[in-house]
Parts: sequence; structure tokens; C-alpha cells
Amino acid sequence: MKKIFFVFIILFLFSTSVSIAQCAMCRMTVESTVSNGRSQIASNLNTAILYLLMAPYVLSAVIGYLWWSSSKKNISPATLLRQRIRRAFNKVNMG
Repeated sequence: MKKIFFVFIILFLFSTSVSIAQCAMCRMTVESTVSNGRSQIASNLNTAILYLLMAPYVLSAVIGYLWWSSSKKNISPATLLRQRIRRAFNKVNMG
């Protein structure tokens, strides 16, 4: 599970560097500044948009992780043992 989560985070971070999202007003501002020879503003604006885009996803991932970790702590040892026995029997029955 941790490996899948780690791979997902890495792929998400690499995919955001390629995407360039802009609204219509931002696009006009960037085009006018680039035509004036100031391309640094366009680059900074794209970076700011990507940070704003990532914030809700990071927040929901943190809330989901905290919820998942707190639900794992509330499991009684007897329930945990039953789950392990059930998994062992399923492995034996499948192959």
C-alpha cells in the first residue's frame, strides 16, 4: 500500500510540471507581458496556478490519511486477529 501511494505521489508531482493552466484574464496578461519581453512573469504565474491547483488535493490526502490512521488505531486486537486468520484461510483456499 505504501509503495502504491509513493508511486502515485511521484507521478502526480511529475505530471503537474507539464500542465499549464490559465484562465482567460491571466492568459491575456501573460501574452501582453511576454510580447513586451518579460517572460519571467508568465513562468511565475504558471507556477502559482499549479500551487493553487495542488492545495485541495494535498489537503484531502492529509485528511484521508489522518482518518485512515485513526480508524486503524480503533481496531481491537481480537478483530485484528480475526482478520489475519481470515486472510490466511483465503490464501490457503486460493492456492
